[in-house]
Amino acid sequence: MNIPRILIVDGPDSQHQDLKRLLLQQKFDVVESDDTTAAFRVFHDNNPDLVILESFQNDMRASFAFVRKIRKIEKRIPIIMITASDSEEIIINALRIGIKDYFKYPFNKRKLLESVNRCLSVFFNRKNLRKDKTSNVSLVQEEKIIGRHPLMEEVKTYIEKVALTDSSVLITGETGTGKELVAELIHKNSERKQKPFLCINCTAIPDTLLESELFGHEKGAFTGAHATQEGKLRHGDGGTIFFDEIGDMSLSNQAKILRVIESKEVQRLGGKSSLPLDIRFIAATNQDLEQLVADGKFRKDLYFRINVARIHLPSLRERKEDIPLLLDAYIKELNQKFIHSVEGFTEEVMDYLLGYCWPGNIRELKNLLEALFINLNSRWISFADLPVDFREQLEKLKNISGNEQEQLLSALLSTSWNISKAAKKLHWSRMTVYRKMEKYHIKKSM
Repeated sequence: MNIPRILIVDGPDSQHQDLKRLLLQQKFDVVESDDTTAAFRVFHDNNPDLVILESFQNDMRASFAFVRKIRKIEKRIPIIMITASDSEEIIINALRIGIKDYFKYPFNKRKLLESVNRCLSVFFNRKNLRKDKTSNVSLVQEEKIIGRHPLMEEVKTYIEKVALTDSSVLITGETGTGKELVAELIHKNSERKQKPFLCINCTAIPDTLLESELFGHEKGAFTGAHATQEGKLRHGDGGTIFFDEIGDMSLSNQAKILRVIESKEVQRLGGKSSLPLDIRFIAATNQDLEQLVADGKFRKDLYFRINVARIHLPSLRERKEDIPLLLDAYIKELNQKFIHSVEGFTEEVMDYLLGYCWPGNIRELKNLLEALFINLNSRWISFADLPVDFREQLEKLKNISGNEQEQLLSALLSTSWNISKAAKKLHWSRMTVYRKMEKYHIKKSM
């Protein structure tokens, strides 16, 4: 499995075990150096993808010297600093020498991980990341369900457990969250992986054709039935059948599917005998099936049949720290497809993308990228490169059409100069706030 390598450089007073443990839990490859003097050799020997520099005020000069030394040979590698000081002067100096983000002890773990993922997103394409030779990689990992948010880690772990069983599975989640991908991964990790995986879109088959399409028909069963034909369910015998958007299926067709699940056999339209059927059923919906059952629009007995194992996929707005990882993966994929060499988004655009609500989830994100690549000539995607309609949405959401300096000052004053709160209010990163403060010469003393 490809994983990023992170170098932690800690000074003599640092207590960094919590940080190391946090990064290891997120499956990063961690290397360490206990002082800035030796750290440059460790950096050279290990070729990391990100550096986290733990530094204290009495060690700041050595820390800054270490950063300058790195910047002479590597301009783009992201560097994050964690210190005991929140001096504005130190933060501005850190920004000027190329430090990407800044945290004060005790740091917020979630925000630090968001920063790590965001910083890596513009750097992942620099090299082929080191293979983790010690882990026994599963198909779930190889197929890249992208995300390190705890909710997604739970999903990946549960997929591996569910795949080992033959239970029916119900996958829920908003449109565009990747329900079909999860169904495929369950199949590929199961004992049925050598047999067919068939996807049936419940909204695409008219009620009058369901029996013929799924169950098959005998010759002469209806006008135009010139030969006996096997249905999709029989074609999938031994494998997995995925009913996508099962909440849209009519009550009459729900009854027919329920009989197949219960009897494990199917009868062709016009046939006189039943044929055995050995399939696993997986269903997905973006609707609230419990509410549909309560409203009499979905059969309770079918609901209990398919809702044995339950997997809920979170929306993209619930796991925004995964957005940089998704963008990086799809940029890499589209670079090959379009023969481009795009490296990523500018930090300004990344801030906007992290603030956007993504109603279409991963599908919307991927479609946006593909639209960009059709007419893209730059290596870094700027705000001007975004499609006009998407820019208009961002302008409405972020209110960027107003005076930026006034907005920044207003946010700082309304949050009593709390940088983190001001950044959240503006949908910027904290370092963007510091950059804008320097740009407009805004200081707390004014």
